[in-house]
Amino acid sequence: MMNIELVQVAPEHPDLALLIARLDRYLFELYPPEEVYLVDFEDPCVNDIYFIVAYLDSRPVGCGAIKKLDEAHVELKRFFVEPEFRNRGIARRIVRRLEEEAAKQGYQGIKLETGDQQTEAVGFYKKNGYVEIPRFGEYAACPSSLCFEKRL
Repeated sequence: MMNIELVQVAPEHPDLALLIARLDRYLFELYPPEEVYLVDFEDPCVNDIYFIVAYLDSRPVGCGAIKKLDEAHVELKRFFVEPEFRNRGIARRIVRRLEEEAAKQGYQGIKLETGDQQTEAVGFYKKNGYVEIPRFGEYAACPSSLCFEKRL
């Protein structure tokens, strides 16, 4: 039995920074820099983003966040599980926790963007009830972007 703990953390938390750095390295291997959408941790609004870190036996192995898009939607951001810990249900636990938090905050849906090179991610989102939607916001003109939404 895996001991997974999901913990809300501040944007400056070192475990979050470590996981996001690994996510960014992974994304920059797949896409040109102009097609990688980061979170600006220097922006004061970063404090309005709800971040969580997943710990497996006290080791940080995954992260995710929700950020307000509009009055009805949040966006799933910085969603990542270390490759060696994938396919163990950790990603599902993270996304469910973020969906619960979004619903608790009164949002009606979650939108997200992923890339066309991330076939495992696309499969995961579809399996978890997300449906493909037209590209939105900053992703509208990005040829590699695939966008999804789930009603809460």
